[in-house]
Amino acid sequence: MVQQVLVTGAAGFIGFHLSQRLLRQGDRVVGIDNLNDYYEVSLKQGRLEILQESDNFQFQQLDLSDRDGIARLFAENSFDVVVNLAAQAGVRYSLENPYAYLNSNLAGFLNILEGCRHHEVKHLVFASSSSVYGVNKKIPFSLEDPVDEPISLYAASKKANELMAHSYSHLYNIPTTGLRFFTVYGPWGRPDMAYFKFTRAIAQNQAIDVYNQGRMKRDFTYIDDVVEGVVRVMAKIPDPQGQSQARYKVYNIGNNQPVELLTFIETLETCLGKTAQKNLLPMQPGDVPITYADVDELMADVGFRPQTPLAQGLQKFVDWYQGYYKV
Repeated sequence: MVQQVLVTGAAGFIGFHLSQRLLRQGDRVVGIDNLNDYYEVSLKQGRLEILQESDNFQFQQLDLSDRDGIARLFAENSFDVVVNLAAQAGVRYSLENPYAYLNSNLAGFLNILEGCRHHEVKHLVFASSSSVYGVNKKIPFSLEDPVDEPISLYAASKKANELMAHSYSHLYNIPTTGLRFFTVYGPWGRPDMAYFKFTRAIAQNQAIDVYNQGRMKRDFTYIDDVVEGVVRVMAKIPDPQGQSQARYKVYNIGNNQPVELLTFIETLETCLGKTAQKNLLPMQPGDVPITYADVDELMADVGFRPQTPLAQGLQKFVDWYQGYYKV
């Protein structure tokens, strides 16, 4: 059955790849993005140009915090599913520009919830983040673990999204599912992410800054695995949960195989055929020492777990990077 899907952040990394997948399977996609300059706008425009090759894709430049604009968007369309991927991203940037997170991640998300409430959307799927786990000592990170001690405003905003979605699901019977993504990487990725910065610096024979002396571990998750997880979750309407009986659910989407940063860099060096110059530095504020996803519930409910090997995924990213930037 053909679906009409709203993808917010469609010019972003995950939104672009998800939109491509939905268009390939015959769905109609309305994509919105504010095309802000948090990172190079030309990359977002390049993603959009590919999406706009499909007659089933419509794009509007629109900010989530534009209350009237979002209300019009919902009034003028009939969305079966909404996938909210638009957000102000980045842990470190939240230390510099906190109000960007208030506008996009809180006020903007409320506008999406209100749109779903008033227009009978069948399922709202939204991006949360592994950052909600803070400095959780227990590994792997389980959905049962407490997430009440965020150590960055970005993490706090994502936890707030989960709470807001739960309340709307309870009050208005809106099926909502949150996805805690773990360090997503791959072609057309975000230039503010470490793997992208490392690739650029190594290719240009520049030193890379390696925090926590390279001892941090991350559950690097390849973009195709993330998209597969999102698509499967979109089709899985949550059953009533807990004492509130809200039709609300959260999943981890991670590779379930954390890799030490120095090992990650060695793999990247192999893909590039070059050796990195490393500036070993202490931990930065807001960072966490490890992320590690327990994906048992994802596997139990939708029959999928991410599994792309790091070397394979990184090689695909490097191949794209070298082709896109002609290096």
